[in-house]
Amino acid sequence: MAATTFYIFHGDDDIGIEEAVNKLRSQMGDSANADLNTSEYDGEIASAAEILNAARSVPFLADRRLVLVTGFLRHITRKGAGNIGKEQADLLLEELPQLPDFTRLVFIERESLPENNALVKFAKSAANGYIKLFEVPKDTTQWIIKRAQDEYEVAIQSQAASALASVTGSDLRRADNELIKLISYVDGEGDITEEHVSLLTPYVAEANVFEMVDALAAGNASRALSLMNTVLEQDTSDPGFRLFGLIVRQFRLLLLTREHLDAGGAARGNAIAQAIGIRSTWQADKLARQSRAFTMEQLEAIYRRLQKYDLEMKTGQIEARLALDLLVASLSRQR
Repeated sequence: MAATTFYIFHGDDDIGIEEAVNKLRSQMGDSANADLNTSEYDGEIASAAEILNAARSVPFLADRRLVLVTGFLRHITRKGAGNIGKEQADLLLEELPQLPDFTRLVFIERESLPENNALVKFAKSAANGYIKLFEVPKDTTQWIIKRAQDEYEVAIQSQAASALASVTGSDLRRADNELIKLISYVDGEGDITEEHVSLLTPYVAEANVFEMVDALAAGNASRALSLMNTVLEQDTSDPGFRLFGLIVRQFRLLLLTREHLDAGGAARGNAIAQAIGIRSTWQADKLARQSRAFTMEQLEAIYRRLQKYDLEMKTGQIEARLALDLLVASLSRQR
């Protein structure tokens, strides 16, 4: 059976990819020679020839050479890569089957590659190749439960996992960071509960703002006011300024999203996230959905009203809580 000498790890599950790469790193051993025999490349800068030369270099006092390349396959097969990209891909297709047994060449792609990608199809059939798609599940509740149990040997109640999933969305890194904080807080004294999540997770307010905007878009003033009160009750030290800031940010992002979509920009979460300057594709998907509930003119008018209230709050003409009440009432009447 041929040794596996090249790998393609692709998809939006950053943690899954990182753990798969770390497993290969661990197989290099703990000696200083492991670092000497590990090379890393930025795929937007490196060439296929440079990567292959590193992969074929005889390891120094070791039995393996590990070469990690990030973003190369998507870069050379992107629209606009032209003949140069095709030449790079053709060179890989020609040389990958001939890699020496000591090689561990890993292509890391933070987005999923299309099924019709020539290198994807090749990796699936090559005797010495391995490809795996790492995808974030649509509902991360079970991932959180399994992560707590398998990685940290701690139980999290299903309601608590669901609450955490609702505020971290598809961002597994953020979910894992919050999980670590919760584990540290309970300190082996029992399961993680929904109360713990509400107490320690600062994203609850952000999630409620999303729901609040949904309610405003539907003209449901009572629901919007209920969510607003929930956020204010959770943070009694905030008279409304922080919540108002979150609402301003939400409508600013909605305005940018609507502008991106109206200009013909791609509706994919990753394209929107890049265009408006956020990291979460889950949040970008929700922004795309919400932005369609408003016209560009409505969003511009709302943003001007928010700026007016902001100025009046800062100059003492109006209290933050009253500004929030007026905002909800005026937006609900518009719908």
